[in-house]
Amino acid sequence: MSSKTRTSKAPAPVPSQAEDLGEPATRVLRRFRLVFNAVKTHFQQVEKRAGVGGAQIWALSVVRANPGLGVNGLARAMDIHQTTASNLVKALVGADMLVAERNGPDRRAVQLRVLPAGARVLRRAPGPFAGVLPEALARLDAKTLERLDEDLAALIEALNPDEKAAGIPLAQM
Repeated sequence: MSSKTRTSKAPAPVPSQAEDLGEPATRVLRRFRLVFNAVKTHFQQVEKRAGVGGAQIWALSVVRANPGLGVNGLARAMDIHQTTASNLVKALVGADMLVAERNGPDRRAVQLRVLPAGARVLRRAPGPFAGVLPEALARLDAKTLERLDEDLAALIEALNPDEKAAGIPLAQM
């Protein structure tokens, strides 16, 4: 053996996430995490206190505010796909929180009404019923919303997501 001591070369350090993404990208990523976690925490609190999911709470609150509303009207009010609204209604009718009646001139269309069990759930649920993100966005001024819309459009283009996902409530993600 030689008298030279063997030195093992330490592996190269793994770059941190900040180095990988660059500082501005890391700051933005952290901001997205804050947004997503605020939304997630709110919906977890809703489900814990009310016993049903956030999208169901939102649907109940929309129907309570608009008795006689139909499924299509509910979908428009929640800015979700009609099929998603229909599935929410089925679940709420099945849980005896909502009733779907065919009383109007068009017997094919249903009119929705909140039942006492649904009203009790709404009393237990923390607000805002639509979620913290829509409420926060509603408080922003028009210029900020326009900038945010343009910037998110650029991010969405880079992600190339399935556009159908835009019609799914955040509470169901």
